[in-house]
Order: sequence, then C-alpha cells, then structure tokens
Amino acid sequence: MSRHDQDLEMTPELLLRAYAAGIFPMAETRHTNHVYWVDPKTRGVLPLDDFHVPRRLRRTIRKGPFVVSCNTDFADVVSNCAEATPGRADTWINPAIETAVNELHHMGFAHSVECRLAGELVGGLYGISLGAAFFGESMFSRARDASKVALVHLVARLRLGGFRLLDAQFMTDHLAQFGAVEIPARTYLIQLEEALTFQATFPFAAAGETWEFHLENTLTGTKSFS
Repeated sequence: MSRHDQDLEMTPELLLRAYAAGIFPMAETRHTNHVYWVDPKTRGVLPLDDFHVPRRLRRTIRKGPFVVSCNTDFADVVSNCAEATPGRADTWINPAIETAVNELHHMGFAHSVECRLAGELVGGLYGISLGAAFFGESMFSRARDASKVALVHLVARLRLGGFRLLDAQFMTDHLAQFGAVEIPARTYLIQLEEALTFQATFPFAAAGETWEFHLENTLTGTKSFS
C-alpha cells in the first residue's frame, strides 16, 4: 500500500478528484487534524452481478425486521461510523473528512443507507458516487445484521441505478462472504476509468414493485439487466 502524506485542504472538490484518480483519504485517528492519501497496491471490490447473500441473511431480509431508508440521516450515519466501539478503539474518519463527505452529500455525490429498529438508527453505511462508480466508505451496526442488511440494499440500488463498480477499498473476511474479490491496482484503475465514462443514478427513493423485483434478484443472485 502506498501512502502519500500531503497537507492539502480537505474540500469536496479535492475528494472527487482523488476518487477519480483511484486514491482516498484516511486519518490516523478520529481526533487528528492530519489526513493522508492511500493508494493500495490491491483493491477490494464487490462485483455487482456476482454479489452473494448468505442464506440466513436472505431469510432475515425477507422477514423485514428493519425499516430501511436512504439519505434520510446521512450525517448521523457518518457520525456513527466515526465512533469508537468496544471492538474498534479508534477510526480513520476525522472531522475534516466528516465535514467534506457531508458537503458531498449536500452536493448529491454521497449517499447513505439506514436501518432502523423501533424507530432507532441501529445500522447503516455511506459512500460516494461518481459516474457509474460507488466508493463504499464505512458502515456501522448496533444490532445484529443491521450493516449487512444495509449492504444488500445498497447493492440492489446500485444494480437498479446502473452502477458498474462497487469499490470496497480493502479486502476483508467480512466482505468475502458477499463475493468480494481482491484485484491489482492496475486492473482496478481500468475498471474505474470505464465506470467513470457512464452516468448512473443513485435511486434513493426506490419503492414499489420495480424495487422489490431488484431486491429479490439481488437476494437470489439473478443477473442485473439494468
């Protein structure tokens, strides 16, 4: 992994240029002011048409214990992602990154998926969209399967909206169960360049029969024809 330490003012425009070039920012800790830029030698991606939903999770989603929404509580999702948890003493989302992604949300480039239980926000994720690429940033969970349900709903929306690339940044065992793969940086940049030549639409308000059809296709692994 290459790391570039440059003190650049964190702005929404800088973030968009960085993602388009295949790099992204991280902070050493939640409370530092310094941001460094990451250029991994390998990249974790989630192939949208080969996304796998484990059987137990399929049953959970069909039972519908969570109320799932998009873009209704973006700032709170980011704030929760930035919080320390019992299993995670610190995070890479510092105030500069948090402010910039919130501005990107207001500009229409950043989106969230929220899961609520009894009216309480218990899980979710957020990321940045550019062209037909979606850059998954972070997720959190305060209830069993909440972040996993959010991820499945994200993939279903990306398929519906015509996205071509879902960047997961780093490969993890958690993402591997969903079909994530690790690819060389050169291969990633080719896929990114292609995705940026298309313009997808994030369907945050998707509902009704068309949405249910795409969600079910995502659950069963049926190829997308959008």
